[in-house]
Amino acid sequence: MIAQGISGLMRPLLSGLSVSKIRFVYLCGVTEQHHPPGKQGSERGFSSTHKLQDAPGESSSADQVTVHFINRDGERLTATAKEGESLLEVVVNQNLAIDGFGACEGTLACSTCHLIFEKDTFQKLDAISDEELDMLDLAYGLTETSRLGCQVCIKKSMDGLTVRVPMDVSDIRRQLEVGKQSKQ
Repeated sequence: MIAQGISGLMRPLLSGLSVSKIRFVYLCGVTEQHHPPGKQGSERGFSSTHKLQDAPGESSSADQVTVHFINRDGERLTATAKEGESLLEVVVNQNLAIDGFGACEGTLACSTCHLIFEKDTFQKLDAISDEELDMLDLAYGLTETSRLGCQVCIKKSMDGLTVRVPMDVSDIRRQLEVGKQSKQ
């Protein structure tokens, strides 16, 4: 009887949280906020990922960090990030032109947010989890300084950070799209 009561109380809470939101809250220690369905981000490349996080009001420039991404074409993309955001969130929230980035929306179910760091920066990052290592094993172009962008959270000390997107990506959606085009 008590278990049914607790289950009834928890169901509305759990139904409002997806796995990616729960994992993000745990990883970066940021509180989840809800928005009406009409306020989601625009579409990007192969990704169906919508804007992952909105902060109330504008952040002051003191709370912001500049991050540079070198995309697959060698183009340098510069974004402003908030402390606590993951690099995946920076790409999605800033709508950066990196095709296929973040297919699983940060749930550690793919390696499409694979990034390559400079050696000195890599050594300063938080410890890598076994789950992240498992996903990195599936990444193309793996290096000794590879990490998943969904697992690296921005800190003020990262201001001016430059990361490189590998040339290739393991994304089944590309194979499916090519298959659809060849049938037409």
